[in-house]
Amino acid sequence: MQERIFAVEDDESIRRLLEFALESQGYQVTGFSNALEALEQMKAAPPELVLMDIMMEGMSGLEAVRLMRAAPQLRQVAVLMLTACDLEEDKISGLDAGADDYMTKPFSVLELCARVRALLRRFHGGHVRAQGDLVYEGLELSPSRHEVRVDGQVVELTYKEYELLKYLMERPDQSIPRQELLDGVWGCDALGESRTLDIHIGTLRQKIGDDAGHSKYIKTVRGVGYRFIGVPA
Repeated sequence: MQERIFAVEDDESIRRLLEFALESQGYQVTGFSNALEALEQMKAAPPELVLMDIMMEGMSGLEAVRLMRAAPQLRQVAVLMLTACDLEEDKISGLDAGADDYMTKPFSVLELCARVRALLRRFHGGHVRAQGDLVYEGLELSPSRHEVRVDGQVVELTYKEYELLKYLMERPDQSIPRQELLDGVWGCDALGESRTLDIHIGTLRQKIGDDAGHSKYIKTVRGVGYRFIGVPA
């Protein structure tokens, strides 16, 4: 799956240039003319990187980046700040707000693409989603890499925890009976071992940051079993 980039720029000609340049490099780019709209979309489905103009009507790029860094699900999103001023204080303000790099307009498209690649390598280790990956808001399971990430960070799961999460994620919004989970993950040897399932659900929830009382991913269905309720990204 393509890495996703948000281009937040109120100058339409520059925004179009950013979209064209980065799409030609194989990225999936979404343009926004204002920071508020971009922030709303980020919270629903965080991109890998954001290009953020500083001076915009309404909310400034600096304020938008501060809000991003205050939101747990957006702290791992790389930010490249765009500024029309080559003043040191503007660059410092952008970095202090939480930006990871900056460029001054007008800029070289080749340099822009190089900086984007460098930021994506630094933040995501060159990680690109593959076909077959299961991706929900803040949670990603990759069968090809046998890997789970939460907010971009790899989470270490045991083999059974991984298989249990995979079984649930492959059947979103389905109430799966306890015995079906035991049969599907542990096999016939676990017949009737409900306590084994409960313990693994508990440790899995801890590792992926899922509060049983206000579940974001795994919901307990009383008298039945469990249901995966994540929001697709």
